[in-house]
Amino acid sequence: MFHVTERLLLRPAWPEDAEALFGGIADEGVVRNLARAPWPYLPKHAREFVMREQDQRYPVFLITLPSAEGSELIGCIGIDPCEGADAEIGYWIARPYWGRGFASEAASGVLEIARLLGHNRIEAGHFIDNPASGKVLRKIGFLPTGKVAPRHSCARGEDVPCALFRLDLEAADQTSSQAA
Repeated sequence: MFHVTERLLLRPAWPEDAEALFGGIADEGVVRNLARAPWPYLPKHAREFVMREQDQRYPVFLITLPSAEGSELIGCIGIDPCEGADAEIGYWIARPYWGRGFASEAASGVLEIARLLGHNRIEAGHFIDNPASGKVLRKIGFLPTGKVAPRHSCARGEDVPCALFRLDLEAADQTSSQAA
């Protein structure tokens, strides 16, 4: 599955992406804000990631910047199964691309895909020491639940307080159609 936004191409990972993936994520400042990625993040982790099977209902995409020379990998975003909701969204952006709106743009694109796949309620969260991710979630329509829960961070090796967010896609669609 592929998706094009204004500036980005969201596409599946291929085996030849392992080196570029490793180059973007092998940064403790990136990995410490993720729940499932280990630290240190090794080349073998990138190889395992690009080789894993995809569930078409829960796609994971590399975030790339298309160019005349090909594409430049700048991050990753995906929809995962989630207890208590249809799905959960998670993402990371490589440090050189922080602060340019790429996370918001990619997440908006993935929400379009979530709608097409029939997901109605999406959850997300961010570790409380990563407020930039909370800004991304608010920007794309997620609402804070008012709850903070411990979530395990593989990179940190411990539970970390995580602010929880939710987006009801049906309600968001109704609100936007009423405003139009």
